[in-house]
Amino acid sequence: MWLPILTLLAALGSGLMAGLFFAFSSFIMTALAKLPAEQGIAAMNSINVTIINFSFMLAFFGTAAICVVLGVVSILRWSDAGSLALLAGSVLFLVGTIIVTMVFNVPLNDALAAVTAPASAEGAGVWTTYLQDWLPWNHVRTVANFAALAAFIFAFAQQSQA
Repeated sequence: MWLPILTLLAALGSGLMAGLFFAFSSFIMTALAKLPAEQGIAAMNSINVTIINFSFMLAFFGTAAICVVLGVVSILRWSDAGSLALLAGSVLFLVGTIIVTMVFNVPLNDALAAVTAPASAEGAGVWTTYLQDWLPWNHVRTVANFAALAAFIFAFAQQSQA
């Protein structure tokens, strides 16, 4: 009984993260890019500080923890219905969300936070580079989370039929 519950929680977590990343990819970054560099940097730095809160961390790392469990269970119970989908969803979330965020997006966020003169030409250059480099990796996170969501929904459906 616990496996379908964890699968549902993984689907919900993936869906939450997909929606968050989708918002950034669809309109938040476009809106911030229209601001002068100094204002865009200030807004994004504020978002990056504010997002570190209980609800975000629960969705982000809580889903990751569930994915680790589901990934291990899927391998140990490989012949069970939905195991391949569980493994796929877990890998998609862990690689497409956790690893991409830590390896690509966080270092870019840190570089943006380190800008000492946002109104300068150097600040504008960092902002332009940030927008060019951060957004494609956010698109990867968006697609990975939607794919993980689909995999978890498929696994849940297979578990329900078994």
